[in-house]
Amino acid sequence: MSEAEADISRTRAWVVAARPHTFPAAAAPVVVGVGLALRDGVFAPLPALAALVGSLLIQIGTNFANDYYDAVQGADTDDREGFTRVTASGLIEPGEVKRAMYGTFAAAILLGTSLVYVGGVPILVIGLLSVASGIAYTGGPYPLGYHGLGDLFVFVFFGIVAVVGTYYVQAASLVAGAFPAWIPAGTVTVDAFVASLPVGAIATNVLVVNNVRDREEDARTGKNTLAVRFGYAFSRAQYVALFALAYLTPGWFYLRTADPLVLLPLLSLPLAASVTRTVLTETAGDELNPALTRTGQTLALYTVLFALGLAL
Repeated sequence: MSEAEADISRTRAWVVAARPHTFPAAAAPVVVGVGLALRDGVFAPLPALAALVGSLLIQIGTNFANDYYDAVQGADTDDREGFTRVTASGLIEPGEVKRAMYGTFAAAILLGTSLVYVGGVPILVIGLLSVASGIAYTGGPYPLGYHGLGDLFVFVFFGIVAVVGTYYVQAASLVAGAFPAWIPAGTVTVDAFVASLPVGAIATNVLVVNNVRDREEDARTGKNTLAVRFGYAFSRAQYVALFALAYLTPGWFYLRTADPLVLLPLLSLPLAASVTRTVLTETAGDELNPALTRTGQTLALYTVLFALGLAL
């Protein structure tokens, strides 16, 4: 292999490690938070942009952490049916992946200083918890993903915290002074919380597909996801229930506003129904890897439609 080919292969390996197919889970809450802020007249472009970049950095850092810790803890084996893991496959040295993880989280914290300036103590706490949880998902003395807590982590941090936090930093930048010590009035709303639920639900469904696909290997390697603990039937029911939550939420906004535009996310329902049929019947990677991608696509389409409906 020539030096140029080696450089290309190495670049591709880092792209694989970053897992671009997970980026919709990072962008979706920011998109919805911006849509709601536009509706309420509190849109602030610079805090919104910082929230987007920060969310992507935390997602990438978490992906590096998963790749590294799953490899060193023996959870990634040759039987794994998912996407390539660069540490376990030897494409990148473990130490390099670990340094990339810490470097990415450090960049997220550095960027977060601008959000701390407008959001104060609440954003400082949320930011540090998000980074710590990203590492603790598969690392540390009690890895969340190894004890059935990964689903809760995704729902809370990539749903509730991210949407409400995105709305908060925009509103706070307009109504509060620098570095507020507590949450200023009007910056955290019931609507922001409710709007976060479908984002968290569909983002969690991305993980559910992953855990259904990897159930047999995870059981052998001691990674006790909910799919391992409770079986395929439970995870499939969870997947359907989370989609049900997502598609019922626009109805809540419609009952409050009587505006049919808030029902725009329902246009993504055929895609959700199609991928659900696959998840309800398949367990092999050949079928579930595309289902994983399509669940991410459903999240992206849903959130764009949801944000448009709210903003318009």
